[in-house]
Amino acid sequence: MKLPVYLTLLAESESTLGRSYRTVAEAHGDEPDVHFLCMTLADQCDAHRAALDPVIERIGKAPADDEPERLHADAISEPRSGPVGLLRDLQDLYLLASLADVTWTMVKQAAQALRDEELLTVVQNCDKETAVQLRWLLTRMKQAAPQALVAAS
Repeated sequence: MKLPVYLTLLAESESTLGRSYRTVAEAHGDEPDVHFLCMTLADQCDAHRAALDPVIERIGKAPADDEPERLHADAISEPRSGPVGLLRDLQDLYLLASLADVTWTMVKQAAQALRDEELLTVVQNCDKETAVQLRWLLTRMKQAAPQALVAAS
């Protein structure tokens, strides 16, 4: 069974996304909505990661040599500055959140096939929040794009 591989990927994706939200929050403190929402979303990611722990303990963690090398993303370590920097950081967050979102979808399919009610409950709660994160990121990028791409010099 390869579900442990995807559970491990999902846990790491949520951790990476949470760290990246915090990095962007710190770098763009002059944008209060970005700062405070990114900190809130980082806490959500931490909660998602924590919710996966009992499932991973029960089902098992992927062996290190079984982890798909190409199915991961690095956290944002060097945030950018200025309006274009904010836009690019939001895009990076969107990509990281998209990885988490699609991985939640794959895990949900496996949980349904296994009729694993505990895992389904975790997925249903966390997947909804990840979808909201994606919607906020897209909305915030739409708001930032005119200023960053047209008005900024």
